[in-house]
Amino acid sequence: MFGWVFLLLFVLMALLGPWIAPYDPVKTDLAHRMTAPVLSLSAAGSHVFGTDQLGRDILSRLIAGSRVTLAVAALAVVVGGVVGVLAGLCAGYFGKWVDRILMRLADVQLSFPLMLLAVLIVAALGPSLPNLIMVLALTTWVRYARIVRGEVLSLREREFVLAARAAGASSTRIVLRHLLPNVMTAVLVVGTLELARVIILESALSFLGLGVQPPSPSWGRMLADGRAYLESAWWLATIPGLAILLTVLSVNLVGDWLRDHFDPRLTGR
Repeated sequence: MFGWVFLLLFVLMALLGPWIAPYDPVKTDLAHRMTAPVLSLSAAGSHVFGTDQLGRDILSRLIAGSRVTLAVAALAVVVGGVVGVLAGLCAGYFGKWVDRILMRLADVQLSFPLMLLAVLIVAALGPSLPNLIMVLALTTWVRYARIVRGEVLSLREREFVLAARAAGASSTRIVLRHLLPNVMTAVLVVGTLELARVIILESALSFLGLGVQPPSPSWGRMLADGRAYLESAWWLATIPGLAILLTVLSVNLVGDWLRDHFDPRLTGR
């Protein structure tokens, strides 16, 4: 319940950001820089989570950053999922040289540390939102491909697939009509867990200055900017760090619940 409730709040905060943010997230106000958090919504002009070194409201930047994080993570998971599922379906169903080529490509990618691979690609192509999404999707497709391939290897010899093949169904129809629906449960669970990993990776790249570029707010960038003020203004790094922690925790909890709910080996159904 904690995971579902917090994840719903995270999504609503991202969708309604422009209407619920109390201040402009990129507007500076040096007269009120480094203001400590004020846990009172009734005080006029108060900053609930304080302000940063340029006087920008932390809460507003947190809300704006959630939109960037959600959009980047969701797009990367969807793009990586589509590529990975198609690769897994082709490798598992057709086998032979198709399987060998796709799985060797997966092995080559897995031989590189994902963070190092992401840093190298973003540094070579330049930090931008499309490049960031492409890099995050590139680090995601392998997990989908391997899991879907394993499911298809067991499904392609089942009676309903053999019956469809005997009835003259084309390979495309068998893959899309009979195999794909049967692997979607596993894909949904993997996608949820991958979302948490992508959020961490996006925050890490933004922390290193290779993700979302200023003045657009980003949780990882806020964390990087606040690390120099830990002794004098703890809230600059602590609040975005807690936001990342709670969001990833809630997504993982939801992913674990989906796995337990849909896996008949765990539910006994």
